[in-house]
Amino acid sequence: MITHAPLSFLDLIIAPLFFGFFYFIAHRIVKRHIETEPYYRFFIPGLMAKLIGGSVLCLVYIFYFKAGDTLFYFNDSTSISLLFLKSPWQAIRFTFLPMDADMWFAMDDSTGYILYNSDPRAIMVDKLTWPLALLSLNSYIAQTMLLSFICYFSIWRLYKMFVFEIPGIDRQLALAVLFIPSVVFWGSGLLKDSITFACVAQFTASFHHLLKIRTRKFSNISAIIFSSYLLISIKPYIFFALLPGTSLWLIGYITSKVDNQFIRSLLIPFAALVAIGAGYLMLSVIGDALGEFSLNKVVDKAIVTQMDLKQDYYQGSSFDIGTIDASIAGMLSKAPLAVNAALFRPYLWESYNPGMLISGVENLILLLVSIWLILRLRIYNLFLLMFKHHVLFFSIFFSLFFAFSVGLTTSNFGSLVRYKIPAIPFFVASLFIINNTYNKIRKEREAEKGSHFSL
Repeated sequence: MITHAPLSFLDLIIAPLFFGFFYFIAHRIVKRHIETEPYYRFFIPGLMAKLIGGSVLCLVYIFYFKAGDTLFYFNDSTSISLLFLKSPWQAIRFTFLPMDADMWFAMDDSTGYILYNSDPRAIMVDKLTWPLALLSLNSYIAQTMLLSFICYFSIWRLYKMFVFEIPGIDRQLALAVLFIPSVVFWGSGLLKDSITFACVAQFTASFHHLLKIRTRKFSNISAIIFSSYLLISIKPYIFFALLPGTSLWLIGYITSKVDNQFIRSLLIPFAALVAIGAGYLMLSVIGDALGEFSLNKVVDKAIVTQMDLKQDYYQGSSFDIGTIDASIAGMLSKAPLAVNAALFRPYLWESYNPGMLISGVENLILLLVSIWLILRLRIYNLFLLMFKHHVLFFSIFFSLFFAFSVGLTTSNFGSLVRYKIPAIPFFVASLFIINNTYNKIRKEREAEKGSHFSL
């Protein structure tokens, strides 16, 4: 039971002050970078979208849903912040140690109690967010803004990575990474999704920095390790989905440095086998941390989900991709349906409330753009373009593999619109990059034809 009111007179004072303070900081950052990096013109709009999106999510949960995990996280973080004022040592122990009896008995009616005391993945969110509650004076909206502000820098770093690799389409990439409505809304609240999407962004940008820019190696390695730890602790299946793409990215980068075509052709399959073996070993070692998404449980998870979605209590919000065979081949046969479900559903006619309707419109636009691009390029050209950029290949592989995983193991649209958040920016960015690359190739060919004709 929630013991701390999520909306009070304090929010009317603290939240606007936080908003103004964050705008001031953003303005200073833009002023420092805009002359040398013109794409910083999107920094403030992207931040404002995130702050407003998080605030709207707060109001939707307060007045429409009237319950939900974001309100539970606020309750827990507020309780821990009050525990810190009462007994700082117990709050610090809670941050770094598992929950125990001493921590529990240190709490009382004056602090409130933790609702997620038996969920280790949710408790990790509590550990990360209670200092934000303390800094925001336990204002729900201000705390949400503070979390959004912190996470935004990782997302901005991902945007900078795309702009570095594919200059000239910074506006389109900003739309993909910073302004997708569903990502702005669900990825800006006091939720797991805000933290995990920021971790994916930080992991990817740090990995790219190590490969291509090769500066600040210690800080980037630390960012990768910390992001991986948070993903494994909060949503391990996202970390599971990152590994294959980053392994192939690394293989592609290493082999691209080999000039001899024959040696390169021999090195690629060998490196792929090593990467697969290393990935399998790593997933086996961290199997306990992955929980239900460990290698020996993921098939069972998919089958249980598929059976569960047929139950009546979903009341029309579930989707069915058919019976799943308990084998790798059986799961792969469901890949097209699973990917389609994750990226393009719910369709408009499957939207049963205003939130689903907005998602349905977004999915329809994404589906139409994808179909248009496939028809324009044809499958053959599409696959050729995928290998033009290592970042493009990673983005496509990660978004499709993640979509497959989520579509296979998610049972209803309400969960789906949140779970698929990490995949959408990468997928949309991939579409823009492919279209831009294709346009460049066409212009080069037309220029060549023109020069031959003039001769």
